[in-house]
Amino acid sequence: MLMFVRLQAVLLGLLMVSYSQAATPSTNFVVINCDNLGYGDTQPFGSELHRTPSLNQMAAEGRKFTHFYSSAGVCTPSRASLMTGCYSQRIGMHDNPRDGWVLRPVSRYGLNPDEMTIAEVLKQQDYATAIIGKWHLGDQPEFLPTRQGFDYFYGIPYSDDMTARTWKNDGSKWPPLPLMQNETVIEAPTDRTTLTERYTSAATKWITEHQDSPFFLYLPHAMPGSTAHPYVGTAFAGKSANGPWGDSIEELDWSVGQILDHLKELNLAEKTLVIWTSDNGAPSNKNNFQRGSNLPLHGRGYSTSEGAFRVPMIAWQPGRIPAGTECSELSTMMDLLPTFAHLAGTSPDPKRPIDGLDISPLLLADEGATTPHEAFYYYSGAQLQAIRSGPWKLFLPIKPAGNHPHFSAAQPPAPLLFNVVEDIRCEQNVARQNPDIVFQLWTLAEQARDELGDQNRQGNGQRVRGELPVDKQPVAQSL
Repeated sequence: MLMFVRLQAVLLGLLMVSYSQAATPSTNFVVINCDNLGYGDTQPFGSELHRTPSLNQMAAEGRKFTHFYSSAGVCTPSRASLMTGCYSQRIGMHDNPRDGWVLRPVSRYGLNPDEMTIAEVLKQQDYATAIIGKWHLGDQPEFLPTRQGFDYFYGIPYSDDMTARTWKNDGSKWPPLPLMQNETVIEAPTDRTTLTERYTSAATKWITEHQDSPFFLYLPHAMPGSTAHPYVGTAFAGKSANGPWGDSIEELDWSVGQILDHLKELNLAEKTLVIWTSDNGAPSNKNNFQRGSNLPLHGRGYSTSEGAFRVPMIAWQPGRIPAGTECSELSTMMDLLPTFAHLAGTSPDPKRPIDGLDISPLLLADEGATTPHEAFYYYSGAQLQAIRSGPWKLFLPIKPAGNHPHFSAAQPPAPLLFNVVEDIRCEQNVARQNPDIVFQLWTLAEQARDELGDQNRQGNGQRVRGELPVDKQPVAQSL
């Protein structure tokens, strides 16, 4: 009789655990990704020019990450990494003969459909998926978001500055900038001054329509963008202290507030993890082409500087993400895919290795949680230029193939070692004082070259896969 009672108790316990697991609501995911926004462009990260009350509130209610990295200093490769959890060099999205580092309109290149995106991983758990905003991973039909795991696409297929023209490199005719819904152009040229407002409206509407099922919303804004003067809605034009750039930042902040408030109104806030970040640092330069700021970091976008790769990030999920906290451990955009997969109760395809790692312990501020990354690599296209491990960043003594934040005629190649935790502006080269650390990072760099390749070497890395599909001819008329 006693054994029977114990058996009943065990069975009841198992049923209760099973019911508890089944009753646990799935986490929704929203990723808000700005375009070319600088590390220091918002108040939570030090801006004294731009008013960002919504982001201030998000940081007060969430967790600020101060060592969060893009995988590239320019948009196509960084977005490819966010989508796939891989360095762009692993999946062939870092460079191509026709476009260079950034995909151009009517290109025959794009994200290989064989890769598994965040959207496809979450579809395994019956998530509704949408992208509202800038894609920039291929504009031909086989590369569009609707072929890469997204149920819905509303936005532009590439950067807002890629407007109608004849491209001198190959004579191709670029169409007027198209606004697309799924695989159909609904407006060309699109009115760029209304994009932020329309994306925000479309996002809140889509959330409402999918509030009763688990969802993943990717909201990659077109702004501040790649033009000399960002496009801004009339409600924000001329209102900031920093011209069109500042106007755009303040409109993007308004958009964040709209999304978070909407989640609260629908009682979804505690069920939804929201990540706010930027694809890479601001490409401001001495001629003030743009007025973004990466301070207090060193350098500009489109390079391998900290200002290009280290981007602002705030994580928000009331009741789960500890409010008003900060994380200074290294984490990356590539980590979002495995982290979301873990939180959704699934996993990436084990047959296709990725570079991202689960950072849920960092998000949740677990006691003693540290970065899961032994090393992080800074590639400029196909060239490995620098590597970070722990607080140390080593610039390799190479002749740079493109923009370099340090080497020039005045500063020829030599090992440069910075402690990017204590020396945030990268002003003190301590390579001579730390030969053992230089050797350690150099060894890790060799592992990166073996794994992912380097244009300074012959051949590709040993674990690079899937060159981009090139057997299709451009279909200009599709846009």
